[in-house]
Amino acid sequence: MGMMVDGVWRDIPRDTKSTGGAFVRPDTAFREQVSLADAEPGRFCLYVSRACPWAHRTLIVRAFARLEKVVPAFYADPYMAENGWEFHDGNSGGIRYLHELYAKAKPDYTGRVSVPVLWDAKAGRIVNNESSEIIRMMGADLYPAKLKKEIDAVNERVYRTVNNGVYRAGFATAQDKYEAAVTELFATLDWLEKRLAKRRWLCGAKLTEADVRLFTTLVRFDAVYYSHFKCNLRRLADYPRLWRYTRRFYALPGVARTVDLAEIKSHYYRSQKQINPTQIVPRGPSLDFRLR
Repeated sequence: MGMMVDGVWRDIPRDTKSTGGAFVRPDTAFREQVSLADAEPGRFCLYVSRACPWAHRTLIVRAFARLEKVVPAFYADPYMAENGWEFHDGNSGGIRYLHELYAKAKPDYTGRVSVPVLWDAKAGRIVNNESSEIIRMMGADLYPAKLKKEIDAVNERVYRTVNNGVYRAGFATAQDKYEAAVTELFATLDWLEKRLAKRRWLCGAKLTEADVRLFTTLVRFDAVYYSHFKCNLRRLADYPRLWRYTRRFYALPGVARTVDLAEIKSHYYRSQKQINPTQIVPRGPSLDFRLR
């Protein structure tokens, strides 16, 4: 995992020494807003990875909003080597590595090179690389005014302790930082299990962006985070309500085709050599998200 320094790509590992062994996710750098629901077809496109949970959010909401033909997507290869996210087979929009796109947008850019990226092909610029903002630009009505306060509160806790919590556990290089992350993660999973006792979705009867944001972590949990990131106090399948909730979300129109567990596992186990030096991808677990 590298980064760009003054517009030049460098294969630099993550720095956890300065944080006492804690993983700290850097802020995203491109935060402009556009309306994708009214966009000229093909002007805007997404650079994504099927393996990445943050990019996965945008693919799900794009399907919900029926924008797949309006906003095309370019898919990175699952294996991320020393040059970062890579594109092959003409599926690139004219680049091979994602860092080239960042350099086009900002020649002196310094920072991490992440997906998703919302690219303006007409203007030759990165509009936004913050997934939580991109999904709101799609106009899928997942952030209703009357539920904003509740959605924001759920999002804040889920982001800190679950979405980013699994990474805080997996990338920690100090025992106490790992222990803190795992404790918070499972406290929130326990809270979510109780919350779903009286709700179909996280904020009531209506599906919202809070559900999208949680799902992309849950669908990866037993296959990757449980073992690879050492989040192994309990499996997702050990939470009856959360397990059914995940399968119910998976059954929504358009969602299943955005989930590729083989690619997800290939990315994490092969790309993150500091965690899995052998790069061996486990065959299990056997998971079936279909409702029965």
